[in-house]
Order: sequence, then structure tokens, then C-alpha cells
Amino acid sequence: MSATMHDVARVAGVSIKTVSNVINDYQHVRPGTREKVRAAIVELGYRPNMSARNLRRGRTGAIGLAVPELTLAYFAQLADAVIEHAHARGYVVLIEQTGGGDRSRELEMLRSPRRSFTDGLIFSPLGMENSDADLLDIGTPLVLLGERIFHGPVDHVAMDNVGAAAAATAHLLERGRRRIAVLGAHAGEEIGSAGLRLVGYRNALDAAGVPFDPDLVGYVDLWHRANGAEVMDQVLARGVELDAVFAMNDELALGALRRLQQAGHRVPDDVMLIGFDDLDEGRFSLPSLTSVDPGRAEIARTGVDLLVRRLGGDRGERPQELLTQFRVVERESTATGR
Repeated sequence: MSATMHDVARVAGVSIKTVSNVINDYQHVRPGTREKVRAAIVELGYRPNMSARNLRRGRTGAIGLAVPELTLAYFAQLADAVIEHAHARGYVVLIEQTGGGDRSRELEMLRSPRRSFTDGLIFSPLGMENSDADLLDIGTPLVLLGERIFHGPVDHVAMDNVGAAAAATAHLLERGRRRIAVLGAHAGEEIGSAGLRLVGYRNALDAAGVPFDPDLVGYVDLWHRANGAEVMDQVLARGVELDAVFAMNDELALGALRRLQQAGHRVPDDVMLIGFDDLDEGRFSLPSLTSVDPGRAEIARTGVDLLVRRLGGDRGERPQELLTQFRVVERESTATGR
């Protein structure tokens, strides 16, 4: 017969109420007690009746994930990580796309009656800005991802865009490269990933005493492979000297890689190339792509954990703003031959 909550309580030596508190992730359970209950759950193979639990609590057992567009591999892989971690926490995930930076669609999604189908929302906007922060107070738990809105009324998980972009640029500088093109800038943007990554790029140049050359900046509207190929063509057509490229995401980098090779530039011998996001595809390009891992798995895990904690009743604590850790993953596109 299947194990019951009574069985878990007996093996762990605690009350049924304590088992319930651990299953529902209430915070006020001593760590030692929590571990005993979890060990008993594993030992007995206990599986909570999620449907019954959710009905009792007035919950759906589902959380929402709203991302700009799944055609960008970063968001597809982020969604995969959110789904896996949410499943481990007992939730299913309903995914919505908000149109790649369409503010009106993002606002419509926040106000939509469909929100009643989920208990909470993980939201990655591209069109909204800091002035829209108050609109995030939607009456149900929400965790914000990304770099468009800071200091809002909800928990927020962001990557260290400035530090990570500086590390990517420094990686090229440390290999003797001085004429480093940067691809993916957005004209006039200060907040947002593109603006912050351009700041990180310039910070690294300044720290190395390398002058900033605006002719080495490639501007785009979108961060797709086709945009990377197009902007790489534009930079090469200017006739500027370059010996390295920092692309603000891997999609841009893969498009740029194609155009560099078609133009007769050997990567990494003539031009080194680094991307950002550490997509799976980069491991299989030729040469394989050096990239920045911005902590995508940590973003997914932290976002889900924060949301589940709020769903568990922890509504009083002030909103948290957390930065994930990044690392440069070196592959063939910046190999020095040592």
C-alpha cells in the first residue's frame, strides 16, 4: 500500500502537522526537523496528493512563466529549467510569450483573467521600464526576472550583466586582443541587458587602458542569428581593424561566426569570438563557442523557490533583489594554442 502522511510522521517522530508544514514549505520549521521529515518521505516513497492538497488550499497547483519569445534559445532553455525545478516542488508550469518586448502585450498579460489559472507568476519583461514598477502589484505572488525594472514591489532575480560583460571582454584582452568589436547594442538604451553589457564592455576597456572606438560597436534591433550575421557584415564593411568580437548573446555570436568565416577570417587565429548565455548550440559550432554562463540554472531555481515561498504564506518579508553568479566558459573560439 502507498505510504501516508501518518506513516511519514511516525517514521520521522513528529506530528502530522509538522509533516504538512514541511511538505508545504512553511519557513518556521527547524532545519533538523525538516531534514528528518524529508528523509522519511524518501525512505517511504511518500507522494503527496497534490490535487487534494490544492483543493483544500484553494490553489491550482500551477504557476505561470511569461517570457518574451521562445524562438530565442536562451528563453527556451530557461523555460526548461523552470519547468524541471517547479516539477520538483510539486507545480506544473503554464508558459506565455509576450512578443519580444511588446509593452502592451506584457501589460495585457499581467491583467489577463488567465492569471486565475495559476497561483503565481514568474515574469521576464523586455518592454516595461522602471516607471511601470507599480503595475507589478497584481494581487498574487510574482517574481520578476531580467534587467528592465529594479526596486519594484516584488522579488527580483537578475544576472550581473555589467560584471559578466566586463569579464567576457577581459577574457579577450588577456589574450592580447585590443581591437574588440561588440555586437548587440541598442541605440539609446541605458537600462536593459544591452545597455548594461555595453557598460561592462567599456569598463573592461578602461581598466586595460584600451581606448573605446565607436566604430567597433554594432547596433541591432533584435538578438537573433540573422541580426548577428547582418551586423557583423556592417562592422566588416567599415574597414575597421578588429582582432576579436564580443557578441551580447550566443545567437548573435553564431550569426557573426558564419560571416567571419565567409569573409576569410580564421576563428580564433585572426579574430577571437565570445558570446553570452552559454547555449547548448555553442558547444557544437565549429569552432565551439566560448561564452558567458550567466547562471541560467540558478535564475530558474531561485525564481521558483522565491515564488513557492511566497505561495507558502511568506508575504511579510520585503521584496528581495538577487544577482546570480556568472562564469566564462572557454572553448575553441578563444583558444590560444597553448
